Amino acid sequence: MTGQTASPRPSSPAPAAARRVVVAGGGPAAHRFVEAMHARGLAGWQITVLTEEAHLPYDRVALSKALTDTAVDLTLGEASLWDHGALTLRTGERATGIDTAAKTVQTAAGTVYPYDELVVATGSDAARLPIPGAEHTHVYRTLEDVRAINAGIADLTAALGRTVNAVTIGGGLLGLEAAAGTAQLGANPVVINGSPWLMNTQLDEGAGQALGRLIEAKGFTVHCGVFPAEVLSDDAGRVTGVLLADGRVIDADIVIAAVGVRPRDELFRTGDGGPQQFRLGPRGGVVIGEDCRTEVPGIWAIGEVANFGGMCLGLVAPANTMAEIVADRLHGGAATFPGFDTATKLKLSGVDVASFGDAFARTDHALEIVYADPARGVYQKIVTTDDATTLLGGIFVGDAAPYTALRPLLGRALPAEPGAYLSAAGGGVDALAAELPDDAILCSCNNVASGTIRDAVNGCGTCEGSEPVRDLPGLKGCTRAGTSCGSCVPMLKKLLDGELTKSGVEVSRALCEHIALSRQELFDAVRVLELTSFEDVMARYGSGEGCDICKPTIANILASQHGAYVLDAGRGTLQDTNDRALANMQKDGTYSVVPRIAGGEITPQKLGVIAAVAEQYGLYTKITGGQRIDMFGARLEQLPEIWKLLVDAGFESGQAYGKSLRTVKSCVGSTWCRFGVQDSVAMAIRLELRYRGLRSPHKLKMGVSGCARECAEARGKDVGVIATADGWNLYVGGNGGATPAHAQLLAKDLDDETLIRYIDRYFMYYIRTADRLQRTARWQEELDGGIRHVEDVVVHDSLGIAADLEAAMAKHVDTYVDEWAETLRDPDRLRRFRSFVNAPGQADDSITLVPDDRGQMRPATAEEKSSRLIATTIPVRSAGPAAGKPTESRV
Repeated sequence: MTGQTASPRPSSPAPAAARRVVVAGGGPAAHRFVEAMHARGLAGWQITVLTEEAHLPYDRVALSKALTDTAVDLTLGEASLWDHGALTLRTGERATGIDTAAKTVQTAAGTVYPYDELVVATGSDAARLPIPGAEHTHVYRTLEDVRAINAGIADLTAALGRTVNAVTIGGGLLGLEAAAGTAQLGANPVVINGSPWLMNTQLDEGAGQALGRLIEAKGFTVHCGVFPAEVLSDDAGRVTGVLLADGRVIDADIVIAAVGVRPRDELFRTGDGGPQQFRLGPRGGVVIGEDCRTEVPGIWAIGEVANFGGMCLGLVAPANTMAEIVADRLHGGAATFPGFDTATKLKLSGVDVASFGDAFARTDHALEIVYADPARGVYQKIVTTDDATTLLGGIFVGDAAPYTALRPLLGRALPAEPGAYLSAAGGGVDALAAELPDDAILCSCNNVASGTIRDAVNGCGTCEGSEPVRDLPGLKGCTRAGTSCGSCVPMLKKLLDGELTKSGVEVSRALCEHIALSRQELFDAVRVLELTSFEDVMARYGSGEGCDICKPTIANILASQHGAYVLDAGRGTLQDTNDRALANMQKDGTYSVVPRIAGGEITPQKLGVIAAVAEQYGLYTKITGGQRIDMFGARLEQLPEIWKLLVDAGFESGQAYGKSLRTVKSCVGSTWCRFGVQDSVAMAIRLELRYRGLRSPHKLKMGVSGCARECAEARGKDVGVIATADGWNLYVGGNGGATPAHAQLLAKDLDDETLIRYIDRYFMYYIRTADRLQRTARWQEELDGGIRHVEDVVVHDSLGIAADLEAAMAKHVDTYVDEWAETLRDPDRLRRFRSFVNAPGQADDSITLVPDDRGQMRPATAEEKSSRLIATTIPVRSAGPAAGKPTESRV
């Protein structure tokens, strides 16, 4: 996220009669309101958003990401939203007063904004500790807050020369999230909680104790049932500890207070000089009705500042719902707020926690069905009516698998007896998605009902064009389900598959009509049974002769596991055109030649070889985005001749044609750059030489940057490595293409060996479990748990397969051979490279190249080919490996 934003220049003036809407506050609720207005049409409206922060509206739910990675972009939606002429965003401008008589809003800068409708979305502030020394604590609320914590831990670690003791006061949602972030930053995490157990607002005692055990097993120190009395500091103001009410002193170097929030309702407390016009709740917040209006006409409140039913809640779902309601009302609708949904699901340092509905069984005669396993740290509870039929709520700690399936059924009859949904006790929930009623809310963050999902899948008008949606990314884009916290994505996928099946669209994990197994299942079968040929695989798991889906997939799986020459033993016929030719075919039937230039580093001598080859064969040359040189225009029979010259000069195949590692892009690093903190070039070369030739479900790209300036654009790669003063930060799952994705932080401040070990595990886990042609970004997105699951497997070895993954990578490294060098050694292999099988020495005269206006060669157009003006023969002298004398070729 950029730290500097400016109000956009309107693309066109607003209509003279436009209704003026002022939004006080620029957080997620305000952003959702603007999106909702935009979706309903902005004709006749002029909306001004006043935010005191310097940023575009950002995702506060994801603050933990910014705590551990200060460069992460949390911006909500597309920045282009604010380019609309009817929208104006004023950053750094805090609303300070309302004049209800004049219908204006005043700001701290002294500006006055008139309004026809005022939407207050000022959110809340972090509550402060009422104890001595509280001025020395940090809070956890804004981007500036988390960046200050990050910098504080880094500075203290450097100054003290040891691990920092980070104490978080508060064991609720925010407190545990903050403590988990400090642990990721390398500090010793300590939690002080006044209640007897953690997350006491969402969890009962059994669940809270289970969470405490799991958190302590992760290295946290937890003190429950005791309050802090004072934050201790030395004469210089540096924090030294926390004095507890029972007299104990907890060592501390940094203290974070996460003890709750208070509504930012000061706008309603400082009126226009007349009598108090707004009704405030006993604990703050302006009281609203079910239409989200305050008691003053034309003034609305949404999000954490809004008090409904005596409560103000800092949750995404109700804030989004309120924003949609106000937008609907302003457009003439009659939507009403149904009340707060207090459901919570999160993952804390790899521990799943979820709570929803009447989790504490406060309903009269409620029945609690509980499974508790203290040894495993698992606690699951379902609350129902006394006849065990209607779902009232639930709590899950350690294993929250049932949450996404059960939550939409809140208040409804369960399809089976409650114990069947306790996954820890052997129950299952896979069939629930198909049975969800249309009005059951599947995505609470965006208030998307199951019926809306079904409409989208069946093409009933949910999306523009009313075309049926047939995949998960399309469904998320159409309905917005699964685009906020993501916890509903597994259920969304189950519902999608169920609807496709009912529509007669076969939903199968089968690789193709010839292989009933999925790619992952087939990969495991080949690995376990040590199958080495297409015939062996088809004999056990296939039918027929195979097709253009299963043939290259099986060839890819065999190459991933055995490292043998990809065109031997009948495997050549399995490959697609590029792999068969060991080169990329171009539009005119010629091929490109891309030698490997590891890390982008190359000597002048090797540059000279490339120049000589390109000149000799009349090839077009282009520096690629991956810091290599691509030579275009080579005919099939010329490929061995060209590669003979390149291999003799020390080059090897760059495998630009394969589903394998392409490049490792690097900046110049610390060797030359005055900003570099690590030798990025050396690391890039080491990584490229390690993973060269690694066959995978899709192409792989890597980047290594020598400092946080990120010149190698590492976060746009499948694996990105960024140098820090203490080692390397590892990012995974970045992709370019039609649906680009930023790589996500997997681990920080790694030494060289740990970095490589984690990359070994990551690549091999991806290769074993991804679908055919699935990029790493989409693979991570569809994993249950996403990046946290990847972290559990790669960093924490949660599946116990780390050693196996490392061994598989070591086997690849040990057995790697350069494909073009192997090709040139064997005359039988060279027979593949003939334009005409029955005329081995004849060139393909249909291929014609012409010079362009930049001094390069390019394919001739159809008109140029038909013109006699270009029918000239350019002598090209080549000494092919099989020829003893120069030959002439038409180019």
